[in-house]
Amino acid sequence: MKYLNELKNFDAIRIYLAAPEEMLSWSFGEVTKPETINYRTFKAEKDGLFDEKIFGPVKNYECYCGKYKGIRYKGVICDKCGVEVTHSRVRRERMGHINLASPVAHVWFFRGIPSKMALLMDISPRSIESVIYFSSFIITQIDGTKKAQAISEVEKDLEKSKRIVEKERDNETKDMEKEIEKLSKKTNDLVAQEEALKLKQKIQTLYTTYERKMEEQERTYRLIQRKVESVELYSVLSDNEYLNLANYLDMFTRAGIGAEAVEGILGTLDLNALATQLREDLEVAKGQKASKLAKRLKVVEQFRKASIDPQRMIFDVVPVIPPDLRPLVQLEGGRFASSDLNELYRRLINRNNRLKRLLDLGAPEIIVRNEKRMLQESVDALFDSSKQRQRTRVTRGKKELRSLADMLKGKQG
Repeated sequence: MKYLNELKNFDAIRIYLAAPEEMLSWSFGEVTKPETINYRTFKAEKDGLFDEKIFGPVKNYECYCGKYKGIRYKGVICDKCGVEVTHSRVRRERMGHINLASPVAHVWFFRGIPSKMALLMDISPRSIESVIYFSSFIITQIDGTKKAQAISEVEKDLEKSKRIVEKERDNETKDMEKEIEKLSKKTNDLVAQEEALKLKQKIQTLYTTYERKMEEQERTYRLIQRKVESVELYSVLSDNEYLNLANYLDMFTRAGIGAEAVEGILGTLDLNALATQLREDLEVAKGQKASKLAKRLKVVEQFRKASIDPQRMIFDVVPVIPPDLRPLVQLEGGRFASSDLNELYRRLINRNNRLKRLLDLGAPEIIVRNEKRMLQESVDALFDSSKQRQRTRVTRGKKELRSLADMLKGKQG
């Protein structure tokens, strides 16, 4: 009770980004199953969202299996079911966690206005969003010395393709030219001369067609060359662009996709050096550029002063709040009313378990990427549905499910 009285007397609340290790220190166990209760026995499912072993007993001083009952066994952990014998109010305090099969980004930091993640990395919010949702690649490493080699390789491939087209053209016209040579010898045969003229016209048409083909190829390769030249560190390329340029990009870059790639970039940021550089740039900048630099500097300083590692915006552990804060209530007629959070957690666990299975099976990359995107979307829906993309909003019937952020809003939050 003393602890609860201390909690009543406070002046302010500070919200900060917790590290994965800190989230694990809050947890009493990992939730691996999406089930809540068994609808025959009305008891909490093991390793589920209401598991008594993780969150504490449902009945005061009584373990799950009933072996230990009464306050005299307080603090005893049942050797049969693993539940600690204690007061049921701990189910309002004890947290669990979900270990994610793939890192995800915190929706507040890449979809907020302004986007903190985009400002730190100096990338447009739309670009960072497309990387996190697996529709674009980002260049995470670049070797400037090998870039010229890749550009010259494009030139070589252009010449090679031209030679192939010329060879195709020559093979197609060779027989016609021989036929023209034969017909030209028949100087007195008007039919032969007319046939030779038709063949010459056909050859001319073929030359024009192949000329256009070579011009088209040159335009294509020149476009590829310009795109390769424009690639810099943290350049964002669409899926199709990356696949078209992959042969050349692999020579001098490394690209990534999803929250994992963003985490790698955030890990390379030196906030002290970045703050110094931004101040120097701000002294000489004017207009819109100065405004953008000031915004970036403000975000960098906030992270520095709070001693927060930017990598914390990407995480692979999701905390599960106590079950009594997301209750499951039995109604008349044997039906149950459940908190929206249970449905959001259930979707997250289902997708996470499916992704783990696909990774274990060595599923094709395109399937794994799609499942990782769905995992990201389910975490977004759990944390803040208002920041979610419109087309992926999670609903129950026509009603949108209330996320953790929605629960914190208003006077009741």
